[in-house]
Amino acid sequence: MRRASALLVTGLVALVFSRAVSADDPAPQYEAGEIKVSPATADEPVIAFSLEKASQHLDHGSVAWGQQRNCVSCHTNGTYLFIRPALTPTLGTPGTATRDFFVSQLRMLSEQETRKLKRGGTRPAQVIYIAAGLAEWDAHVSKQLSPETDQALRLMFELQNDEGTWFSLTCWPPFESSAYQEAHMAAMAVASAPGWVESLPADDAVRGRIDLLKKYIRETATPHDYARILRLWTALRLDGILNADQKAETTKLLLSKQQADGGWSIRQFGEPEQWGEGNRAAKLRAEPEFASPPSDGHMTGLALLVLQESGMSSNSPELQRGLDWIRKNQRESGRWWTRSLNTDKWHFITYSGTAYPLLALQNANAISAGKNE
Repeated sequence: MRRASALLVTGLVALVFSRAVSADDPAPQYEAGEIKVSPATADEPVIAFSLEKASQHLDHGSVAWGQQRNCVSCHTNGTYLFIRPALTPTLGTPGTATRDFFVSQLRMLSEQETRKLKRGGTRPAQVIYIAAGLAEWDAHVSKQLSPETDQALRLMFELQNDEGTWFSLTCWPPFESSAYQEAHMAAMAVASAPGWVESLPADDAVRGRIDLLKKYIRETATPHDYARILRLWTALRLDGILNADQKAETTKLLLSKQQADGGWSIRQFGEPEQWGEGNRAAKLRAEPEFASPPSDGHMTGLALLVLQESGMSSNSPELQRGLDWIRKNQRESGRWWTRSLNTDKWHFITYSGTAYPLLALQNANAISAGKNE
């Protein structure tokens, strides 16, 4: 049934995206109203770092996706509300358009039958990203827990299965390719919501669901090294997942995969057959750079964020090399390039591949508010 659901959703997405694309008039990656974001390509020119272009890319992509697709997606507006609130010190308070859209989607989903939401499709992931995004907004913008965040977190745990995680599609790595990814994001939502866990009554059944989530992340075998990095990131925010030795071991793994140019490649964190159910293995093995994949924005940004949260000094040689890679590899559109694990047409992973590096730069005090470098 899970594979059938994945194939059905994949078919629907292909139908939505089907339009003629010529070499002279490639379809924008994001488009709605006056917003037109150019398609992501490996040969897009590199520019000197521009905070303005990076910020615009994030804002435009999120707003356009919500208007055009009318859904919460892990790879775009889900990533926006998960990361953008933390960038408030540098970029200012984000506009409310994406948060308002998430709240409207939460109302819609809350009116649906929980049993149907739980069984499949993209709904569980959407609820998780709504909860995570609203929690981050509360943590960095409003600085207090909102009723909407409490509602989203409670709905999220209503959809949790008996294993401690959530239904997940397996067709779109890395964001929707394993139940481990869903559990990680749910745990991040719990950790980010200011005062939420503390506000739960001692006899609230949700406390038991949180313990079940921790147990799943702690005891379930990770599907690939990428998931091990996600587990470390989660453990840095939420107690009861990894001990100090386990954190140190995963940090060592992460550092061991830093490339000669200072960056990291997501393709070094999983074999082709390990992503999802291996449904992208042939595509990945056929890539011209398969034997030596280049560093990319998504994994470099993620690696730096995790290392920063682990307490590593930004003055360390490893972090300095990674930050230098980010400074030198921004593209003309404002994004950082990351080749999609799924298709060589849309490359939506370039969106998180832009949000993560920008937050890593801010964490290192490597950019000034409102200024280009």
